[in-house]
Amino acid sequence: MSKIILTGDRPTGRLHLGHYVGSLKRRVALQNSGEYEKLLIMIADAQALTDNFDNPEKIRQNILEVALDYLSVGLDPNISTLFIQSQIPELAELTFYYLNLVSVSRLYRNPTVKSEIQLRNFEASIPTGFLCYPVSQAADITAFKATSVPVGEDQLPMLEQAREIVRKFNSIYKETLVEPEALLPENNACMRLPGTDGKAKMSKSLGNCIYLADSPECVYQKIMGMFTDPLHLKISDPGHIEGNAVFTYLDAFCEDRHFPEFLPDYTNLDELKEHYSRGGVGDVKIKKFLNNIIQEELSPIRKRRKEYEKDIASVYDILKAGCKAARTIAQETLDEVKAAMQINYFDDDSLIQAYMDKNSLLSS
Repeated sequence: MSKIILTGDRPTGRLHLGHYVGSLKRRVALQNSGEYEKLLIMIADAQALTDNFDNPEKIRQNILEVALDYLSVGLDPNISTLFIQSQIPELAELTFYYLNLVSVSRLYRNPTVKSEIQLRNFEASIPTGFLCYPVSQAADITAFKATSVPVGEDQLPMLEQAREIVRKFNSIYKETLVEPEALLPENNACMRLPGTDGKAKMSKSLGNCIYLADSPECVYQKIMGMFTDPLHLKISDPGHIEGNAVFTYLDAFCEDRHFPEFLPDYTNLDELKEHYSRGGVGDVKIKKFLNNIIQEELSPIRKRRKEYEKDIASVYDILKAGCKAARTIAQETLDEVKAAMQINYFDDDSLIQAYMDKNSLLSS
């Protein structure tokens, strides 16, 4: 079986470091590994509209921002297929068929859906499209016969629901759909990068993000204002690593090679943590160290982005070509699904023959 990856993001804003360590950086590594026959990366605008239905311009404006972020981190349109969800109508048709395989109560039990409903204050009035988000996601995954889906731990319930839909479809009809596996981040710190304010998750709505497109000056200001340890009032005070956002970021980004250049007093992160824990290291020092690391990481990303921004028309051409390629694949899967469900009426000559045979028997 071919190894295929499907992944993507909702275009509700520019992408940030949480996206980068949680998925984007690994996508580039997977793309360049040569282990996968296809890597499809979707800008999930249709799903973004389920909770932004009254503000479509927000989604429209961010399509380009997300595409630029994809290209700037190193996703190569010659290897990976970048496409826009709404431009693949076959996904909507697959979603419609899959809705018959899922109960409303099962959708309500999905832990990710439940938490998102609370986050958006949808308890009293849930848009149907939002509630059915897991079914739409199942359509996205199965349309391209994805064998692997990179996800964070908070998205595992969504993937499990997609797997349930695949199993139910295959048991009712015939083996048609591929059951996907999860690809979790290898670095535990990348599972969920906190916001600069120490909140559990980096979020556009909370304003605690470092964006990939931020200027060096903006990144420096955000890092210097980051949450550390409220009890670490003096340099001599013992510091706490747990819950300290700066050290969580260092866990995600820091490598031993950074110390000789940026902080030669130490040879590795464990030494720095040990010294901070017993006291004697100031927050400003570790923030400046983190800033140097993040600036180094973002520098080539900014450079690539500036090059793509010089020719925005070419970025749209990349998306257009990706949509064309994605639609061809999705149509093939849809044809197989309709054949399995026996609703491919005009492609099934046996229907006509069976009717003719039946009439022939009756007349004789």
